[in-house]
Amino acid sequence: MTAKINVFSEIGRLRTVLVHRPGEEIENLTPELLDRLLFDDIPFKDVAIKEHDLFTKLMKDNGVEVLYIETLVAETLDQNPKLRTSFINQFILEAEVDKKYEKVFFDYLFNLDNKRLAKKMIAGTKKIELNINEKNTYPFVADPLPNILFQRDPFSSIAHGITMHRMWSVTRNRETLFPDFVFKNHKNYAGNVPYYYQRDWKDAHIEGGDILVLNKETLIIGVSQRTTIEAVEKVAELLFKEGIYKKIIALDLPKSRSFMHLDTVFTNIDYDKFIAHPLIFESMDEFKIYELTPKGKKLLDINLEELLSDLTGRKVTIIKCGGDDPISEGREQWNDGTNVLTLEPGKVIAYNRNTVTIELLKKAGVEVLLTESSELSRGRGGPRCMSMPLWRDEMQSFKK
Repeated sequence: MTAKINVFSEIGRLRTVLVHRPGEEIENLTPELLDRLLFDDIPFKDVAIKEHDLFTKLMKDNGVEVLYIETLVAETLDQNPKLRTSFINQFILEAEVDKKYEKVFFDYLFNLDNKRLAKKMIAGTKKIELNINEKNTYPFVADPLPNILFQRDPFSSIAHGITMHRMWSVTRNRETLFPDFVFKNHKNYAGNVPYYYQRDWKDAHIEGGDILVLNKETLIIGVSQRTTIEAVEKVAELLFKEGIYKKIIALDLPKSRSFMHLDTVFTNIDYDKFIAHPLIFESMDEFKIYELTPKGKKLLDINLEELLSDLTGRKVTIIKCGGDDPISEGREQWNDGTNVLTLEPGKVIAYNRNTVTIELLKKAGVEVLLTESSELSRGRGGPRCMSMPLWRDEMQSFKK
């Protein structure tokens, strides 16, 4: 097997990343649909696209190969025309399309070219597009998928494989259909990407924003609003069985919107540097730290800073998102101040609106590349959320 995934840290030099460029799904949001679709606001599509293009340009300018999930899906369909019918049928099933619309919807999708098909599955389909004129009824045959902007969540790259996730909500779980199809059937990945979790494991949910690949020995996974301890134990069982990891640290976070994912409050940015929202310290007594090893699970009586120093072999510095001002803390955490993407040790991409945190990062010696964020930030996800690394250079050691 030839490795196609190589991610053993959050900070190794980023070489290949997967993203989704915003599209029509943004314009299919309305105030009435925000709760249903797990979005907090309605971005202006044209500006969101420009901002996303700037974000990807920053990566490309720094030597990163940027891949797009919608493009990979279309390529996979081009390479496997016999799978087209089953793929469309699976999408219709998971979109929970009303049976009376299934035939007309299938025909509509089948007649699109593969590139347009992939984008349309993400964009959502209105009844009016199928010449279905029903007044005062729900407007969509298939809901849009605006959260697919956040490619961090449907799966995670770990070592030479992936965890393909069972997501917290039905609304988002359909997003995993696309990378699952790609990794199993695209000529660049088929047969070369081992799975450490499966999207059809319905008894426990997990999302990528909770998974932090610290190094070759340790994963850190948040037990959050959207990831269960049962899912963490499943991941641990498979990884330990394969002899890939020695331990997993589970941070049992408060189950609230503020701690939706671990990376909304905590991210690794250098060998000895992490960025965290002060809530993670102020709420230390509200969550537990577990260590999972092949011998079992145990509760650790240690604070997070001491634990990180032990795991990295260095005295770590934790930079506070928003500093010590509670107003700045709240505002910049809401605007994903902790959710930076590390390009290489000590070099990150951050939303330009989080000015207090940016200055603190710079004072700590971190190089910060700024990206526009007026519209992208409305989705409540930052540069890390919008990207899934597929290849990072390996770090020789985290110890001095």
